[in-house]
Amino acid sequence: MANLSKIKRDDLIDRIEALKTQYKDDEDTKLLLNTVINELTGKKYGLVWEQHEENVDKKMETAIPVFDEIKECEICGNPDDEKINFLLEGDNLHSLKLLEKTHKGKIDVIYIDPPYNTGNKDFVYMDEFVKKEDAYRHSMWLSFMSERLNIAYDLLKEDGLIFLSIDDNEFSQLKILMDEIFTEENFVISMPRITKKSGKTTTAYAKNHDYILVYTKRNQDIFAMEEHVDPAFKYSDEFEKERGKYKLNQTLDYDSLQYSSSLDYPLEIEGETFYAGGDIEKWKERKAGNHKRADWAWRWSKKLFDFGYKNGFVVIKRKNDGSARIYTKTYLNAKIDKDENGEPCIIYNKRTKATSSIEFINNIYSNDNAKKDLKAFGLEDEFDYSKPVALIKKLIKAYYRKDAIILDFFAGSGTTGQAVMELNIEDGGNRRFILCTNNQNNICEEITYKRIGDVINTYHYQKCTEEILFEHEIKLKDIKDSTELLENIESIKKENKSQFKKFQIKVVDGIIKLIGKTEILDLTGIPANLKYYKTDFVDKYSDDPDYFIEDALMEHIVEMIQLENGISIDNDKYVVLLTDEDAEEFESNIDSYNPIKVYIDGTVFLSRKIMDKLDTEGVEVLPIPDYYFAKDIKGGN
Repeated sequence: MANLSKIKRDDLIDRIEALKTQYKDDEDTKLLLNTVINELTGKKYGLVWEQHEENVDKKMETAIPVFDEIKECEICGNPDDEKINFLLEGDNLHSLKLLEKTHKGKIDVIYIDPPYNTGNKDFVYMDEFVKKEDAYRHSMWLSFMSERLNIAYDLLKEDGLIFLSIDDNEFSQLKILMDEIFTEENFVISMPRITKKSGKTTTAYAKNHDYILVYTKRNQDIFAMEEHVDPAFKYSDEFEKERGKYKLNQTLDYDSLQYSSSLDYPLEIEGETFYAGGDIEKWKERKAGNHKRADWAWRWSKKLFDFGYKNGFVVIKRKNDGSARIYTKTYLNAKIDKDENGEPCIIYNKRTKATSSIEFINNIYSNDNAKKDLKAFGLEDEFDYSKPVALIKKLIKAYYRKDAIILDFFAGSGTTGQAVMELNIEDGGNRRFILCTNNQNNICEEITYKRIGDVINTYHYQKCTEEILFEHEIKLKDIKDSTELLENIESIKKENKSQFKKFQIKVVDGIIKLIGKTEILDLTGIPANLKYYKTDFVDKYSDDPDYFIEDALMEHIVEMIQLENGISIDNDKYVVLLTDEDAEEFESNIDSYNPIKVYIDGTVFLSRKIMDKLDTEGVEVLPIPDYYFAKDIKGGN
């Protein structure tokens, strides 16, 4: 089928080329015609918008963003852990530009909750709120987001993952933009998330959800599947601790597959002989050759049965008339397989299930629960659209590494920081977070920083172990008469009241569960460390003859080293030598240090004696990277 647009475009280009020949001596006209051709041959499919420039872009034309550490805001809530989390105050574009220098290809997970651009004072551009009637509001939002998301792509590791919250106002634009930056192949899913259960509306439909977009940096298997407890596995035995519960879903004999003489043998168990199908005479007939194409036989070979019986995978069930049949156990987290030599062995593997695409319509992930989270810090009246901690924990937990670096460059109230700290306590992880936010209306100082500080110092956190004591698939008869079901639950509670501190009843996917909870940890404050940086600027040019951009940038090197390595330069274990004077002081007092790593500027040298001493003691001497500010220095003079 003909591409009519291309035919028209090619015809126009041919005409313009003819005009270029006609005006070959007119350089201005030729330049203008070439510009027209470039526009005609430009992008033909995808997201197109009017490009806008921000004040933050203009600022970087004459100044270089840097970080200043606010020392008095440092929080050391876990002295035993040297790893540091970071709160970066300032426009997130400036912070991202600096993170490009310290964390390019090093971030594991990004979660962002950007402005939804509703036109209701939620999106500030060029220092003004963008109104709904603004004809360029989508273009401004796309200019704003594309610059930041392109950097986000570069920051992610090859096996990195990004989650983005958004609603209908910019959903379609964001989806296409992400497809262009991260490519369609790396799109994972779009999931609806409940925002509220109910509410007033002036239209025919109440808007009670937004979305979470999920992309990978490369389409890789990086998701940690959740452990799955299937209510069909309801029986317990002495192997439950390592294998989980089991179900009896198959007899060992069957008559529906092609008959095999090698699988039709007598089984002697505890002095009793069993035959497939339960009839010795019919067994004799089959062994004499009188069998059907599909006839009775065992599912397991004799060798496999002996292994299964010895290791508890077999159950003999007897009826009231004394007859019996052999069943095999299917365990939740274990199965019989073959080892490298073909011999039977037990394989242990946690049963998992994929997260449903509608997982987040559960009310635990709603804005109402976010307000409950904020209430613990007296902030419930500060945010109407904050996301709940449970949501961020669920998302982060989907990533396969527990030592991930998590970045949120629209940090808002700091939910992501709290989620990371809680999740580390819950699963023994060692994740770290980097939060970026501006200080509009003092949000960073008075809300984000305060909340993270409270989580580390005063937040009351309880960790419980949970055990499912009862599961039942709800049927119609239970709805008509729930008395028996409720009595059964109460009976189980009484039987287990000495073992559990409290009980919880949940209904998930039509299954009612009774959960026993035992408190194993009660904390005031979650141990963690935090550094607080503010964005500052170093002028690229100055009329002052004594001004040297190298010296001005050198004053901010320590912040970059700390940020990149997630450490605190304490001038003891971690030492930075920027000048010859620093090196002389270090050499003169070497025995007063306990160095693990020494970061040294390329213009500074240590004596061979000191270098040998450090090498003998296993101390790393590392050059300060020139990728922090080298390009800025070259461009600034």
